[in-house]
Amino acid sequence: MQMPDAPEQKNKLGLWTTTSLVVGNMIGAGVFLMPAALAAYGSISLLGWVFSSIGAFLLAKVFSNLSKMMPQADGGPYAYSREGLGDFAGFLVAWGYWISTWCTNAAIAVSLVSALSTFFPALASNALLAVATGLSAIWLLTWVNTLGIVTSGKLQLITTILKILPLVLVAAGGLFFFKAKNFLPFNSSGASDYSAILTSAAYTFFAFLGIECATVPSGSVSNPEKTIPRATMLGMLIATFIYIISSVSIMGMIPGRDLQHSVTPFSDAAVIIWGSNARYWVSAGVAIAAFGALNGWILIQGQMPYAIAKDKLFPHIFSKENKKGVPAMGIIISSILISLLMSMNYTKGLVEQFKFLIMLTTLTVLIPYLFSTAAYILIRMERKYLKPAGWIPAIILASLAFLFCIWAVAGSGQEIVYWGFLLLLAGVPFYVIILWKKNS
Repeated sequence: MQMPDAPEQKNKLGLWTTTSLVVGNMIGAGVFLMPAALAAYGSISLLGWVFSSIGAFLLAKVFSNLSKMMPQADGGPYAYSREGLGDFAGFLVAWGYWISTWCTNAAIAVSLVSALSTFFPALASNALLAVATGLSAIWLLTWVNTLGIVTSGKLQLITTILKILPLVLVAAGGLFFFKAKNFLPFNSSGASDYSAILTSAAYTFFAFLGIECATVPSGSVSNPEKTIPRATMLGMLIATFIYIISSVSIMGMIPGRDLQHSVTPFSDAAVIIWGSNARYWVSAGVAIAAFGALNGWILIQGQMPYAIAKDKLFPHIFSKENKKGVPAMGIIISSILISLLMSMNYTKGLVEQFKFLIMLTTLTVLIPYLFSTAAYILIRMERKYLKPAGWIPAIILASLAFLFCIWAVAGSGQEIVYWGFLLLLAGVPFYVIILWKKNS
């Protein structure tokens, strides 16, 4: 009875490749700069990690539970929002998430080029060469992702292992160079302890964006009702451990006044542990981290429009699959947009606009979290999934996750929230046109 299903299962993502999608997309090149960014707050920022980890755990648990109720829900947050809140809410989630994905990929491509400049200095001074290198990485990984989700999944697993290796080695090695005095002063931000914790928590939470990635290609995951919940929680726990232990280790090695001015904190820590040559393999880790994150998000960028196009809420071209069962056209169209945005970064007049757009995309990721938590209880009610004894824990989980999302959105800043919602509303005319064509 199991024989006919065997080939199908071989062409799907298993537990570890799905987990690597979560970990790989969460841990990008930016984490290598996190200790320096937090140094301005002092060691109190470690409490910020704890606070944001709690919020990430709540959201991971919500997505884990939703994936059990809707194991075949392609598009993850989109599918959950549409099921619980209707077509329009689902469209807004997919629209914002799609924009966020290709804008984020453009930023990752830029960070990849920056990391490679350690080995090839010309990339830092020659804009044309830098653009060509970034475009080569984008289209190489676009091609890899059109070969099938298993191929891209295997590459994601390899790059995830390679990227966390330097992080773990620095974190472990730093324990032998630990100095307690480097954690003083406890709060160097100049603000109250409460304000410092909240600010650092808001900053560190952005390192957890991507916890939902296992739910997006759910139709391509083997035994999704078991694999996705496990991968989501496991990926979140692995990333949390790496984030906190590496921050503690580096803060214990490098005095705060030096750390906050460092542009390569992990490299500086590696030099203390192993000598000057260690700087290069940490830089290689940064490049691999960016390359792996780019691969993972390119995989996601085709899955989200594919899911909404299947429901006839997006142009049909995004639902077309190639011989490998991959929504290749969606990936290619998104990669064209990524290429344009990445090239903008090397045009002086557009640099600031590009950075601002990247900030806006953070909000467009938080909105799907907000909608998904709102839909969580509604879906459970509709499907009569809860026994009477399970109502209170479910309501507490959904309420805490929802409030955390509200707090995170507010923490993005008034200007970002304003422009972010305008960006979402820009999709409304597009939705009206699609709806009109669908009903005509």
